[in-house]
Amino acid sequence: MRNLVYSLLIASFTLVPAMAETPANYTPVVATPNADALFTSDDPQLHENKQVVYHILKDLLEANQWHLADQYIADDYIQHNPNAANGLESLVYFFTDVLQVEPSPIPEKLGTPVSEVMAEGDLVTVIYPRRVEGPNGSYTTAWFDTWRIEDGKATEHWDPALLNEAPELSE
Repeated sequence: MRNLVYSLLIASFTLVPAMAETPANYTPVVATPNADALFTSDDPQLHENKQVVYHILKDLLEANQWHLADQYIADDYIQHNPNAANGLESLVYFFTDVLQVEPSPIPEKLGTPVSEVMAEGDLVTVIYPRRVEGPNGSYTTAWFDTWRIEDGKATEHWDPALLNEAPELSE
């Protein structure tokens, strides 16, 4: 059994260079034409949770209206992104003082390209198309954010960010 595992590991490392080019039958990650519709649910609790995330994206991350953050983010917010610290105050500081974002009017509809939104229990996950420049041109892959919602506010957040990495989310 151990030899099989070693063989599979060695094979996986030798395949990596051969897979450096996007396969011809690769399906790009694309945004839905109406992202707003993905933030609804027939289940009242899932609908409420999706709406919290919708406003985090639209009001805070798109419009940079961080003075509204306490409406959507809990004081003891747990952050799993290595670029930002825990807590509502730290999150607001990160965007307003570190990134120095400027507020703009809150848009009528979400402008961020979104592929899918999933909600189960207290978790809401948003999947976005992410354009990446590779050695043989650009391609799309998926980026995600997941929030835990409790009492109408985000209490925890996960994404695949690496230290000092800020993705450009686009189709």
